[in-house]
Amino acid sequence: MAKPEPRARTVLEPLSYFNLSEQSRAPVRSLAISNVSDSQCLIYLGTQFGGLFLFSVDNKDLNAASASDPSNSPSVPQSIKFVRNVLVGNSSVDYIHVFGEIGKLLVLLDGFLFLVDSLLLQPVKKLSFLRGISVITRRLRSSESECSNLSEGAGSSSEYTSTSQRFLKKLGGGIRANGLKMKESTQHRVGNHVFSVVIGKRLILIEFVLSNRVGKSDQDIDDGSFVILKEIPCIDGVMAMVWLNDSIIVSTLNGYTLFSCVTGQSGVIFSLPDVSSPPRLKLLCKEWNVLLLVDNVGVIANAHGQPVGGSLVFHRDPDSIGEISSYVVVARDGKMELYHKKTGRCIQMVTFGGEGVGGPCIVADEEDGSGKLIVVATPTKVICYRKLPSEEQIKDLLRKKNFKEAISLVEELECEGELSKDMLSFVHAQVGFLLLFDLHFEEAVNHFLQSETMQPSEVFPFIMRDPNRWSLLVPRNRYWGLHPPPAPLEDVVDDGLMAIQRAIFLRKAGVETVVDDAFLLNLPSRDDLLESAIKSVTRYLEVSRDKELTPSVKEGVDTLLMYLYRALNNVNEMEKLVSSANSCVVEELESLLDDSGHLRTLAFLYSSKGMSSKALAIWRILARNYSSGLWKDPSSESSSHCGGTNIISGKETAAAEASKILEESSDSQLVLQHLGWVADINQVFAVQILTSEKRDNQLPPEEVIAAIDPKKVEILQRYLQWLIEDQDSNDTQFHTIYALSLAKSALESFEAEVASKILDPVRREETSISEYRTSAIFQSPVRERLQIFLLSSDLYDPEEVLDLIEGSELWSEKAILYKKLGQEALVLQILALLLDMYLDPQDGKEPMFKAAVRLLHNHGESLDPLQVLERLSPDMPLQLASETILRMLRARLHHHRQGRIVHNLARALDTDASLAILEERSRHVQINDESLCDSCHARLGTKLFAMYPDDTIVCYKCFRRQGESTSVTGRNFKQDVLVKPGWLVTR
Repeated sequence: MAKPEPRARTVLEPLSYFNLSEQSRAPVRSLAISNVSDSQCLIYLGTQFGGLFLFSVDNKDLNAASASDPSNSPSVPQSIKFVRNVLVGNSSVDYIHVFGEIGKLLVLLDGFLFLVDSLLLQPVKKLSFLRGISVITRRLRSSESECSNLSEGAGSSSEYTSTSQRFLKKLGGGIRANGLKMKESTQHRVGNHVFSVVIGKRLILIEFVLSNRVGKSDQDIDDGSFVILKEIPCIDGVMAMVWLNDSIIVSTLNGYTLFSCVTGQSGVIFSLPDVSSPPRLKLLCKEWNVLLLVDNVGVIANAHGQPVGGSLVFHRDPDSIGEISSYVVVARDGKMELYHKKTGRCIQMVTFGGEGVGGPCIVADEEDGSGKLIVVATPTKVICYRKLPSEEQIKDLLRKKNFKEAISLVEELECEGELSKDMLSFVHAQVGFLLLFDLHFEEAVNHFLQSETMQPSEVFPFIMRDPNRWSLLVPRNRYWGLHPPPAPLEDVVDDGLMAIQRAIFLRKAGVETVVDDAFLLNLPSRDDLLESAIKSVTRYLEVSRDKELTPSVKEGVDTLLMYLYRALNNVNEMEKLVSSANSCVVEELESLLDDSGHLRTLAFLYSSKGMSSKALAIWRILARNYSSGLWKDPSSESSSHCGGTNIISGKETAAAEASKILEESSDSQLVLQHLGWVADINQVFAVQILTSEKRDNQLPPEEVIAAIDPKKVEILQRYLQWLIEDQDSNDTQFHTIYALSLAKSALESFEAEVASKILDPVRREETSISEYRTSAIFQSPVRERLQIFLLSSDLYDPEEVLDLIEGSELWSEKAILYKKLGQEALVLQILALLLDMYLDPQDGKEPMFKAAVRLLHNHGESLDPLQVLERLSPDMPLQLASETILRMLRARLHHHRQGRIVHNLARALDTDASLAILEERSRHVQINDESLCDSCHARLGTKLFAMYPDDTIVCYKCFRRQGESTSVTGRNFKQDVLVKPGWLVTR
């Protein structure tokens, strides 16, 4: 059984009422309303003793209605005005049907129909050609396409199946309301004024046909006639009836039956149990459905009698049923309930009289189903209710803190087309602000994020007090005025806590207040609330950064985010924000970060804004201040739980960040100004600065060479190497400087090696080339780099280099230089001398065979083996170097033969590919009458077909569907290449 929601919302509110005891003491039996204009609504009321009363309601009262209970408050304005009444007969007025567009009423009383004008000004006309009528209903159309034109069939037929129709024909094609004859040529059929009546077991379809109405008012009833369109056999005991499109649904004590007004055929929709309440029918005009009542259960069906949607379960069997918007209204025993058609929930319960009001309650609504007015009549009074505007319903729920209900209502109204999507966003924002001031910050931001119309600037006043740089960007939109004006989060928290304390005090005093009990039981502290507020607003601004915002709003979002991160002392996020592309305003953050000691963050901010000089000055200060200790990088704190805290030198960090700035700078003065202190900390960073490809314009080499500290030789060498090798510099000066620098370093390295030999004469292996002396900049020893450069470059001055190393024992380097000078014989003599020294070191030392072999191996490719043999001393045993010389000869022969093999293999692969293509294109496929498509299994016959490389055959239709790259087997030949054995494999 349906139960009203514990937080039911207000959909209907009392508009006005009228006490019937002032006009008549007869109980009300029928009720109808009609909108005659935008400013006036008419109410028709039929009594038990044949009276027909007319009341008027001004629609302007819909905008200024009282929400008081009309049964208990005498202050409700009695805006229902009595107009007039007429006496139709002496028995009960059972039905009132309004034809508002022509200003006519059809009243059923004592089995007869009476025609009355809409203002009750003309005499009542009795339609005596029909008698014994038990039920009447008007035909309503959902659309013209769903309805058949019954008038055409009636007008073209010359046969009449009833006495009444023959009677109408005898009167000249129609009978006027006063019984006088009129010509058919003067009649004008409208087609919408069709109704049906039940007389015994007959269902009669009748049309009210208008004549030429030129010069006549709506109140002139002598201008039309009634034409019987069709008579259909019916069932006995009809109690209610509705007519929608071509379907007529009738109800009896046994159940519900559907008749076709076109064919006259009938069918049972469903039967009722033996013991049940009287059946009732209600046409739901908004969706063009029908409500069929079974006891207290309402079944919604379409025009064809098919159930649609769910059932409505009422609290009890209603006296009367109405419809307003998306709701079904039922009334009984002085109570009116609203049920939502789709959800079946009881939305609202209204009491307008106590138990036992003295008779049934009757509900009347506007026939279009989308009206805003509904009328309820009891035996003693008439009450008008208006549907609250959607916004007022939403406001009412928000005032009661029913936020979920409010959002659900807006979503429901949006689906029904009553509200726009922007209104849903508006309400989400409104709910967010209400939750914000109720100290539910996380939920508030969740609603902010669901609003597509809310601007990030609307939260600016919660972060920075007015006036500020962005005060004019804040929309002056208080929404519906349900929440206080924006204030800083500290004030919001303080005011919220004060409001909670006030609510607790009032509750103890017995005053009902709207507070969240669960929140009160676990009320956080002020600091926790403030932290939650800052984190929640931070989350909203972080998401807002991805939206399309104006430049000024972007500045506000990023700058205020920095304020929030600073309040949370979230250094990681601060540095992450200013290190990336941002719109922070430097002027707003300089003093904040400087005063709080966040110099790293300030340096990142300067760097992101192109203020490199200020950023480098800060990094230089940080490097100087961290000279005596270790510094923890905030970016590594998140990984401290796995692998230990990553501690790095503060000086290294400062130098690394400065290096990033200098690598992109083309300002040579600025770069060279800071190069020195960076190089003092880490020479690798200095090299990265000088050799960076990120800058637009490279630094002047002469200025760089002059600025490099002479003591930092490796930086100079690496820079010169980059100029020569990467920048393809052909300046002989740079080549010579580089060669001289390498030679000087090689001499120092050799001297250090000799000194180490003297100190430690016991060595595992003697070599002519010094041990690898590497650094963070170079990965190869200096002599190796010198020899490679001397061999590869032709732009240095070999004489200058030779003068430098002439008195040294760098024999390999001398040999290269002499060769550069064209003194080949001297080179071979040096090599021979070296070989002799290695093989016969004198002083009782062991021959250095490996050194000799290495000498020949390193320089053998540039020398002719025959010349080497000629220059060797006759006394030198040839077998010592024979292996190396033999390898030199074999290498030359091997290189020659390998080249020939590669050439021939390339030709063979080309020939194989050409042959494979030719074979694929020359393949023949035999198709007969039994051949089938591998995809659809249709016979190929004479159809076009295609064959894939995996030999599957498909018809052309399947080929177009499959595509040329994927066969029936699912193999994609573009991704899974099919390789067939070619000439090289098969042969």
